[in-house]
Amino acid sequence: MSSAFTDLCRYPIVQAPMAGGASTPQLVAAVSEAGGLGCLAAGYKTADGMYQEIKQVRGLTSRPFGVNLFMPQPEYADPAAVEVYRNQLAGEATWYETQLGETDGKRDDGYEAKLAILLDDPVPLVSFTFGCPTREVVQAFDRAGTRTVVTVTTPEEAQAAQRAGADAVCVQGIEAGGHQGTHRDNPETDSAGLGLLSLITQVREAVQLPVVAAGGLMRGGQIAAVLAAGADLAQLGTAFLVTPESGAQPLHKQAMTNPLFVHTELTRAFSGRPARGLVNRFMREHGPYAPAAYPQVHYLTAGLRKAAAKAGDPQAMALWAGQGHRLARELPAAQLMEVLVAELDEAKAAFAARGAE
Repeated sequence: MSSAFTDLCRYPIVQAPMAGGASTPQLVAAVSEAGGLGCLAAGYKTADGMYQEIKQVRGLTSRPFGVNLFMPQPEYADPAAVEVYRNQLAGEATWYETQLGETDGKRDDGYEAKLAILLDDPVPLVSFTFGCPTREVVQAFDRAGTRTVVTVTTPEEAQAAQRAGADAVCVQGIEAGGHQGTHRDNPETDSAGLGLLSLITQVREAVQLPVVAAGGLMRGGQIAAVLAAGADLAQLGTAFLVTPESGAQPLHKQAMTNPLFVHTELTRAFSGRPARGLVNRFMREHGPYAPAAYPQVHYLTAGLRKAAAKAGDPQAMALWAGQGHRLARELPAAQLMEVLVAELDEAKAAFAARGAE
């Protein structure tokens, strides 16, 4: 494990900051207490809501943890395309007896206010998704003693993170559940994402930064594989989604291993940005027509998703999941950490034995 992380976690395992409620203070603290690095998701929260959760984590553990921020999004969505999609979803709103959301919400996710809090009362690590912070922001965190990590999906994005002075990159393969952390939302590249092992190698050859590997990782043997491929740490999201400490909807947790949900796909249906989830009715019916309009579509469908969950209907929920979702294990977070570490040690021993033959 890179020296950049040895003081943050005992084991090379990061709990992904899953926006939308899954990454509770209880989950973050449990992972950090067990020797991993727990991460809070600040996305979709107010600045004060983020701060309150930071205080909760500090009350549960003295171990290091991270906070993830969404970068502000540029205005490039076609308002007419959003309105066409609104009309298409009118029947869904009627069926679930709810209203479609307004699409004129803020695109910056309270970024500046969150920066101010994190610089005034620093946490050990801050990561960024959907773009790269400026060099000035990175330098401010460096002065505050906070490590910075930028989520990247291409070698070019990794180079941008290195130019900004980031301490590390989180390399996100196409296998990852939830939103792809691309710096620029280009519909023409929706199916052009790189697999994790190939991406790790390309990024390692493009930049001189520690690498956190993310995408479909569910077992200790997979963690060993990405470490052998050049990663310094492995980030797992779906694996922790089903833990008791996770704040994910019970229907979402159950769907991970429900035989009704066979596979995952990338879709814009729920948010207007490519995100990997379990294929359900809503994704099949509306995914092909969803515009490239984030976060407008996210706001538009928020009420529908909540109403579907309240009705006990997973067919219209955003069931974010990585490609390894069928390997999910319903264990408490600390116990899952123990199992992952044991599997990692076993895999390392097997690698060593083969090398000695």
